[in-house]
Amino acid sequence: MKDSILVVEDEKALRETLVYNLVREGYEVDTSVDGIEALEKARRENFSLILLDIMLPGMDGFEVCRKLRAEKNTPILMLTARDDEIDRVVGLEVGADDYMGKPFSMRELLARVKAMLRRVRLMQEENKPAVVEPPSKEILQFSDLTIDTIRREVRIKEEILDLQPKEYDLLHFLAINRGRALSRDKILEEVWGWDYTGESRTVDVHIRWLRQKIEIDPAQPKRLITVRSSGYRFDG
Repeated sequence: MKDSILVVEDEKALRETLVYNLVREGYEVDTSVDGIEALEKARRENFSLILLDIMLPGMDGFEVCRKLRAEKNTPILMLTARDDEIDRVVGLEVGADDYMGKPFSMRELLARVKAMLRRVRLMQEENKPAVVEPPSKEILQFSDLTIDTIRREVRIKEEILDLQPKEYDLLHFLAINRGRALSRDKILEEVWGWDYTGESRTVDVHIRWLRQKIEIDPAQPKRLITVRSSGYRFDG
């Protein structure tokens, strides 16, 4: 399912530019041109994130944010032409999650949107039943696939596979959670760590490399399964 974003901006040119770039990034986008309409839409729909201008007709962004934050936890990124420290402080105090002053780099805005959505997904993952690593086993055996956790070696039958360190870490994490669908964000967090700032496509690339090494037919994997709209699952 695509992330949905509500763009609340009364300046037509900027609104259209935001919509164009967000849609190009794969997001579903709705718009509002005044604060009252924005509040109604935000209450009615479950948006993944809201881009909220401060200077709006009908009701300003501060009031929209304050009212909405009392009801929902939708992430809010505030936008304003008034690059004033007081505005930033007030915006954060009424419940905004981040703040950008105009003019801003579209590239930076898209990066912040992506980071905010990723944080939300990680928090959602944390609220699910925890991924618990079972008691450590020196040898994990899956048919003809053997993972030696002491030597950090992977063998198929008796042949030792040439895995890069992150390929091993990824395979080991998936293996100890055999049969469980794991999101790309959860994999990034556990295998690459919280401070990793690269693309989630990194997971896809490493999965592809692993399939080439452990699958009989990488095009029709039997061990590393893609879970649609979620991530990956190791079936052994």
